[in-house]
Amino acid sequence: MRLSLFVVLCLVSSVAASESVVLPMRDRSALIDEILADRLENLLPQLMRREGIDMWILISREYNEDPILKTFLPSTWLSARRRTILVIFDPGEGRALELLAVARYQVGELFAKAWDKETQGRQWQRLAALINQKNPERIAINRSTHFALADGITATAHQEFLDMLSAEMKKRVVSAEPLALAWLETRTRKEMDVYPGLVGLGHDIISEAFSNKVVVARKTSTEDVVWWLREKTRAMKLQNWFHPSVSIQRASQEQFEHIKAFSEQAETSVVQPGDLLHVDFGLTYLRLQTDQQQHAYVLRPDEKDAPEYLKAALAKANQLQDIFTLNFKPGRTGNEVLRLSRKQAIARGIKPSIYTHPIGYHGHGAGTTLGMWDSQDGVPVHGDYPLHLNTAYSIELNAASFLPEWNREIRIMLEEQAIFTARGVGYMDGRQTRLHLIASD
Repeated sequence: MRLSLFVVLCLVSSVAASESVVLPMRDRSALIDEILADRLENLLPQLMRREGIDMWILISREYNEDPILKTFLPSTWLSARRRTILVIFDPGEGRALELLAVARYQVGELFAKAWDKETQGRQWQRLAALINQKNPERIAINRSTHFALADGITATAHQEFLDMLSAEMKKRVVSAEPLALAWLETRTRKEMDVYPGLVGLGHDIISEAFSNKVVVARKTSTEDVVWWLREKTRAMKLQNWFHPSVSIQRASQEQFEHIKAFSEQAETSVVQPGDLLHVDFGLTYLRLQTDQQQHAYVLRPDEKDAPEYLKAALAKANQLQDIFTLNFKPGRTGNEVLRLSRKQAIARGIKPSIYTHPIGYHGHGAGTTLGMWDSQDGVPVHGDYPLHLNTAYSIELNAASFLPEWNREIRIMLEEQAIFTARGVGYMDGRQTRLHLIASD
């Protein structure tokens, strides 16, 4: 039996992950298009019917794209062309979705070209004619007060869109917010066949960065490691969706500050024996994102392993991860999970801070927000959005521990990708339970 291109590429991808090799660009393109076709055929009809929307219209102009429209474009399109309008219509009765492109150019092979400028007049007129012909009950556009990813239609496009509609059709226009968020947050089987390989690539790169291949105690600076990460990413023909950061906690009187750790680039520091290093690093591949944080310990000349008190601090952060992920239940809001988890962690003697976010097509993705580092009492609106199955999260949090040996409090800051299914939360490529060790001599 002949294997499909998707299966072949998945096999290659799994091998590639272990060898820190990624697919050639042509193969990536084919895989992206195959995943998109699967999502349009098997996922989107379910979501549209779940949310009660029978027509979804996405409108963008070149270089000012709706972030959702970009997830519908073929892999060889790096932006919209002129004004690109996609119309997705559900005819009901179990029939396949109609995928139409009211655009000057053919939009790949999945959307049928539905406008001929020479014979069908202006673009807006053609769109109005299609809407009247299909006679949808609810016409969804990407407008949202609170969710930026679902607010992609520009003011100009919105006004021109409304101006060309009849009075009756204007009454049927609704926000696509619930459908837009569902489309972005839901991961399919085909995506999950390749996503763990990407997470594994991130782990491999971090492991190399936190080794003596890169770090020489008393010589290498945190900025040296940061730029090694950038160069390594590009050498592998990948991209970073944010600039990495590497920081140090050590036996000193300097206290941990969230503002400095998350909002400012720390001053360059030279790595010393006895340092606890931290990295925040993310990749983009096959339109998916990673966002990972791990720690390394720089051994002193007389040490073979990290001190027990640092191992205990890491174990406490792992315990916080367990408490937190066990509270994921379909229908629970991010704020409910945050409140339960903090209460349980504090009762067990853990000082928690939880700031987890969805991940997928965007690093800070669509879906429920489960705390922010400066909003530990809950996040309005974003935190009230309920959890759905088959969604991916960047399990991001920290646990504070006071170290008498250092006479200071430290934070173990961890972040790992996980998928939430009917079986619960599972890490895509494991999580850090042991510190990376870097020799000093």
